[in-house]
Amino acid sequence: MVKITMIARVTDGLPLAEGLDDGRDLQDSEFYKQQVKALFKNLSKGQNEPSRMSIETGPYIFHYIIEGRVCYLTMCDRAYPKKLAFQYLEDLKNEFERVNGAQIETAARPYAFIKFDTFIQKTKKLYQDTRTQRNIAKLNDELYEVHQIMTRNVQEVLGVGEKLDQVSEMSSRLTSESRVYADKARDLNRQALIRKWAPVAVVLGIVFLLFWVKAKIW
Repeated sequence: MVKITMIARVTDGLPLAEGLDDGRDLQDSEFYKQQVKALFKNLSKGQNEPSRMSIETGPYIFHYIIEGRVCYLTMCDRAYPKKLAFQYLEDLKNEFERVNGAQIETAARPYAFIKFDTFIQKTKKLYQDTRTQRNIAKLNDELYEVHQIMTRNVQEVLGVGEKLDQVSEMSSRLTSESRVYADKARDLNRQALIRKWAPVAVVLGIVFLLFWVKAKIW
């Protein structure tokens, strides 16, 4: 099953699009997304990696293709057919080039083509069930072969130890920063509520006090 889909410009590693619903049911999704970004960064350094590769990471496997200085990457379960994964990426590549090809080089901000998520989600649904007649036909297509596509381990690609520690540290830092941001947001909301209702509470308090004094006098 397809878990994560991301598209980036190879020249500088700039993320261009991704599946917005990806990783919601995936444990440690942020960690794997940071691994993907580290892979994009490696590619941007001109590491002369093959234009098609599979990279094992834990219980999953990354598959990517590079075409027109753009990297199309997906992460799937290890049991998911390699042939379908690469055909899925080919479909994304063809549509992305058709719709956004002229703007890829001039994109200046991350996720400039985030609207491409609509096509990613629609295409991903077509490839999720490997038993459909459509996908069985693709698996039997002898004109599309993936046997010679190299498979490596993520530790070989990113480097053993230090680089993986950096990815893990980055993921932990992002999680920590997210929690801090959430706490600050709650504090700001609380302060806003206090500022909004404090004057009302004061006025009501004065009114009740006046009624109480008046009752005592009478």
